[in-house]
Amino acid sequence: MPQAEALNNGPLETYHKRYSRRGLLNRYADGRARFFVYRQLTMLGLAGLIGMLLSPLVGLAAFVVVVLGDLIDTSYLRYVTPVRDGVSVRWVLVISTFTAAVQAISLAFLACAPSLFAEPADHMHQAHATPLFTMGILVGAAINATVVLPYQVSAGIVRLMIYALTPLAAIVVSSLGEHGGHIGDVQMFQIAGLAVLYLSVFFFVSFIAGRYHRSRKNTLAMALQHKQLAQINTKLQAQQLQSQRLALVAENANDSVFLMDKDGRITWVNDAFTRITGYGYNEAIGQFPGDLLNADNTDMAVVRALEQGRATGKPFRLEICNRRKDGQLLWLETNQVPMLREDGTVETIIAVERDVTASKQYEQQLKDARIAAEEGARVKSEFLATMSHEIRTPMNGVIGMAQMLERTDLSEDQKLYADTILGSARTLLSLINDILDLSKMDADEVILSEVDFDLSACFHQTLQLFEPQAQEKGITLTLDVAPDVPQMVNGDDRRLRQILLNLVGNAVKFTETGGVRVELSTARAGDRLRLRFAVSDTGIGIAHDKLDHVFERFSQADAAITRRFGGTGLGLTISRLLCEAMGGEISVTSELGKGACFSVHLRMQAALGTATPEAADNVRYDGRSLRGMRILVAEDNKINRLLMQKYLQDEPVELAFAVDGAEAMEKTLDFDPDLILMDMSMPVMNGLDATRNIRDMDIRQPVIAALTANAFDSDREACLAAGMDDFLSKPVNRDDLLMVLRKHSQPPRDCAAV
Repeated sequence: MPQAEALNNGPLETYHKRYSRRGLLNRYADGRARFFVYRQLTMLGLAGLIGMLLSPLVGLAAFVVVVLGDLIDTSYLRYVTPVRDGVSVRWVLVISTFTAAVQAISLAFLACAPSLFAEPADHMHQAHATPLFTMGILVGAAINATVVLPYQVSAGIVRLMIYALTPLAAIVVSSLGEHGGHIGDVQMFQIAGLAVLYLSVFFFVSFIAGRYHRSRKNTLAMALQHKQLAQINTKLQAQQLQSQRLALVAENANDSVFLMDKDGRITWVNDAFTRITGYGYNEAIGQFPGDLLNADNTDMAVVRALEQGRATGKPFRLEICNRRKDGQLLWLETNQVPMLREDGTVETIIAVERDVTASKQYEQQLKDARIAAEEGARVKSEFLATMSHEIRTPMNGVIGMAQMLERTDLSEDQKLYADTILGSARTLLSLINDILDLSKMDADEVILSEVDFDLSACFHQTLQLFEPQAQEKGITLTLDVAPDVPQMVNGDDRRLRQILLNLVGNAVKFTETGGVRVELSTARAGDRLRLRFAVSDTGIGIAHDKLDHVFERFSQADAAITRRFGGTGLGLTISRLLCEAMGGEISVTSELGKGACFSVHLRMQAALGTATPEAADNVRYDGRSLRGMRILVAEDNKINRLLMQKYLQDEPVELAFAVDGAEAMEKTLDFDPDLILMDMSMPVMNGLDATRNIRDMDIRQPVIAALTANAFDSDREACLAAGMDDFLSKPVNRDDLLMVLRKHSQPPRDCAAV
């Protein structure tokens, strides 16, 4: 009788033990201890990577800290578990939560080590790589914390909080240590990205919690089912009269129920068996379930587990892929309980099987959808990169030759033709850039680069670009700068110009009479600045019911405006996304027929002292600074080589050309250039490999500037990582080319390999 009672209550008792606070804590501790070595091997690899790329000492320190943190957590859990009766579960939970916090902090230290200990000289290179490295580790750790969250909730929550707060803390530390305590544009963009990531983690936590509760519910149901089967088994052993009642229960069950003899042959099936498998009573009797139901893709390991489970004479549960009579595949969750004779040998095996095909199909659909989404994102990125490269390459020749044509003596008609070519080409290039920017923002791939720059000069120079257009239309273009606006600030001037260009460009385009006014002001709070500028016009205005739609992509007030003024409707969308990435906002007020006013608020910080107005003036070199400079152009496109020759034909420089990376290496040895313009995509050997090989040569090292039609930030990072010093994106403007040459016209440093 004790044996029967244990069999009867065992599964349910096991369930209560496993899912009690004490049981969950024991399972949590066991899991932490069991995977300790694997975690440390992973941490060793990450620390080794830090050691190779940053500093062996930093890598060693990070590894020691993370091992000690994990050791404290694991040692305590090993010491107090299993948590036995009489031991206060509450205090174990409290202390294990504290040790979990210690372990999480140590892991966060390792993740942030590249940012904390990067040398100032490596800051530019680390700025792009370390956030990805840090977030990669923290996201992985957050996923692990989410998976084990149901077993020790407070420890999991503490870990998730630490992993969530670490990047925010890193941003604050970066601002305090590098930017004088001001959270800049890059940091605010990272905070915006973190918000999206936190939301994703929240949904992931919700999904894991839901799956855990469903699993727990199913386990309880299975435990109750095991108990029911065990009770039936006990009743059959105690009294044969109970067999008829058991048969009635099984016969009317919704799940498939069948009996097998000690050899595993079917002796009885209920109606649900026929409904689920398609085999009738007479077809099933005397058959082995495997011969009747197994399909070609049935997992043989599961079949062997079935056979072993029956041989042991103990209840078991598993899932198996079978085949219906009509050939259709189905997944069954089978629970099998043996009926034992008094001598302990198996007399009959009761099997209860539930059709779980629908849930399996749903899991596969989720997996397929995830794979399809990832593939779609990859194809989209490849398509945009390819189209950008293929369009920019011929555009380099079109715009470049049109610029050279403008420098010649032209008639009025010819000048009009050249201006039209340039204007159309630049419009097409602007559209390409807008689409690329929008794609990057959708993928959270925009990287803000903050520098010290002259704020007033930035606005003056941007507005000067629109003065010819404003004069042609007979409208005024005014800039009002508040007296307290500082000259130098720190932020991403390129993105600020992009926002201003979009807003002022729209204002000028939609204004026929009157004028456009730009007002600039700042409010200081310590080292932080709140920048505000407003672009107002006396143009056509926007209807009140259209104000909510002007920031949507490919959207304008109405189709008539699109036909009359042109445009893609992307400028305001990009401006809004850039404002949000820079920690700000954009808003609009308007009255139809009277004009519109777009107001932008951005967060910046005071200048960090990395540049001064005098230093900015020093980059203006005259043509004499290029005298005698030896320039090697590595470019496989004939038109682009011709364009570089035309650009520099009036400059006092010596030119040489190479058509691929291998020839560039040879010309570097023979020509001894001061500067190499290196195309990334060339036959035989690409520009990146050629650059690496040149950097390995024992020669006077030239300056190498990338010359490429690839416009993504990742391409710039790849060039710098390969050893290049500067970056020119096609189509190349002659003024930009000369600026790069003058920037590097000083005698090149001797970086010969040792």
